[in-house]
Amino acid sequence: MVKTSSKKTTTTDKKSAGSKGTKGSKKNQNSKHSKGSKDGSSSKLAKQAPIKKGSLRILRSKIKTFRAQHPRPHKSFRRSYREDYRRETVTPGLLSHAMITFKTVFKYWRTFLPFIVLMVFLYIFFVGLMNEEFYQEFQSEIDQTSEEISGGKLGNFAKSGLILISTVMTGGLNTGMDDTQVTFTVGLFLIMWLVTIFLLRHFFAGEKPKLRDGLYNALGPLLSTLLVFMIIFVQVIPVMLVIITYSAAVATNFLDTPFYALVYFLFAATMVLISGYLISSSLMGLVAVTAPGIYPLTALFAAADMMQGRRMKFILRLLYLILVVVLVYIVVMLPIIMLDLWLKSFWTTIASWPIVPFCLLVVTCFVFIYLATYVYLYYRWLLDNRER
Repeated sequence: MVKTSSKKTTTTDKKSAGSKGTKGSKKNQNSKHSKGSKDGSSSKLAKQAPIKKGSLRILRSKIKTFRAQHPRPHKSFRRSYREDYRRETVTPGLLSHAMITFKTVFKYWRTFLPFIVLMVFLYIFFVGLMNEEFYQEFQSEIDQTSEEISGGKLGNFAKSGLILISTVMTGGLNTGMDDTQVTFTVGLFLIMWLVTIFLLRHFFAGEKPKLRDGLYNALGPLLSTLLVFMIIFVQVIPVMLVIITYSAAVATNFLDTPFYALVYFLFAATMVLISGYLISSSLMGLVAVTAPGIYPLTALFAAADMMQGRRMKFILRLLYLILVVVLVYIVVMLPIIMLDLWLKSFWTTIASWPIVPFCLLVVTCFVFIYLATYVYLYYRWLLDNRER
């Protein structure tokens, strides 16, 4: 009896223990499962949180590396010392720069002369020259003004000077261009810029490229150059605002009040300074973007780093370049206009020949090549200073 009871108790204990064990195991499984679900959700949150932190850290590290690669001496609400942003440059003077540019262009005249002839032909073919009748209207108007002012005693030199100024200021090469002609004009001058920079880069590298090599290989960064031109157009918007507001102010007599005139002068000066500050580095970006494998923004940032602390020097060189270009037009075009007036006074058969517009187009192509060479030489001098 005792044994049987013990057996029964043992079996019941086993059953109860088994049942308790199963219940405990289920509870443990449920608890583990619930904990696992909680842990799983927490692990997902833990995985998502580090991603956010990691992305912020990556962004901060990128910003730090960008700032380290592109230092800026001027910071907001902090005083800038001259020692921090002063950058010495060993470059020739203004007159030497202009003469070296002339020497460089004339040194490689065997390449640049056919290039000018080709661009003149393409311009005449796609865009056209100024109409000779329109040019004759300038002469007749100047003759009328000379008769009204000085009794017709205006000299040929002064008359040719007025004709040159009026021709250049009213379009020079062609008048009344439509959108297609404007597109062709911009495209042709972009080709001149890229081919000139390509040829100069290979000339200074000690090579002897042909014009054919420049025409075939220089147009690779055309799209990048167009993007930089678009950025320059955006940077010129403050100056355009000044022009638009000035015309409106003159029409409404806004500038008659001295206080309003002073306020507008401060506004115009601020806008011009902003555009000048931005464009001074973007013009160097036009040269930097022509290098193979350089993206537009990379070229603009590199040009901004190069021009840091040197913008005023470059602006002075650009103003001197404008003076040199004006002198080139005066020295070359004034004798041509005087000769044209003298010849057409004797031979009426050549009165319809567009001699002056054709010569003006040739001089303009030469001036554009000179401008590209002028900027490229200064770019190379700055690169040499940075490497030193």
